Amino acid sequence: MNGRRTAVLRRTALRAAAGALLTGAATGCADGGRVTHAPQKPRSAPEPDGARQAEGPGRKAAAPRRFAGLPVQIEHGSRARPRVALTFGGEGDPALALRVLADAERAGARLTVLAVGDWLDAHPEMARRILDGGHELGNHTQSHLDVNGLDEERAYAEITGCARRLRRLTGSIGTWFRPSRSRRATPLVEDLARRAGYPHVLSYDVDSLDLTSPGVAAVTRKVTGELRNGSVVSLHFGTRDTVAALPLLLTEIDRRGLRAVTATELLT
Repeated sequence: MNGRRTAVLRRTALRAAAGALLTGAATGCADGGRVTHAPQKPRSAPEPDGARQAEGPGRKAAAPRRFAGLPVQIEHGSRARPRVALTFGGEGDPALALRVLADAERAGARLTVLAVGDWLDAHPEMARRILDGGHELGNHTQSHLDVNGLDEERAYAEITGCARRLRRLTGSIGTWFRPSRSRRATPLVEDLARRAGYPHVLSYDVDSLDLTSPGVAAVTRKVTGELRNGSVVSLHFGTRDTVAALPLLLTEIDRRGLRAVTATELLT
């Protein structure tokens, strides 16, 4: 009788111990016999659909930097060095953007992409793709409105809205700011960009006019006719004329002994 009772007590004790171990494995980790629970993470505001898939380890975007001796608004680099910067407005069909990036990389060119925040919301994976290709990424406002025509509050929200998305996706607010729908920033937008963390506004001295869909030949003639040492060229991802013209432009850049580099490389 005593033997059976002892066996029952032993089995009960073993089951209790096993249950404690299983509970510990499910809810936390055992530390010296104590079960500890992982702290709950605070709730955060909801993010746009698809944003999380682009987060995680990857190439971090460079932060903005100040170039001593250069104006706040920069249109071109040194005329003494055989370099040019091809800068792209980041919006439109991502398939076209991927073709531009692939063509540039085959030619050894490095681009500067000024991304629209709404575009990053819809296609967050593009931020990682741009950086992983060795290109640099900047801010072209959140909604691509006429930022120069907005009041101070709305203009600042356009700049900082895109900056927040860039930081979430890349760890940085991006290397450059360029105003949307304008070649240059007004004094107000220039000040707001500085307040948001951008020491300079990236303008350009060569406008491809690709947004007017003039045709491949017209885009090629416009750019090659004005291109020279230190040029900053304005182009756009979402136009088929640009996609078709880019290989011709890259060939001409190489023929002239120029190098296509990022805007930061152009100025350093």
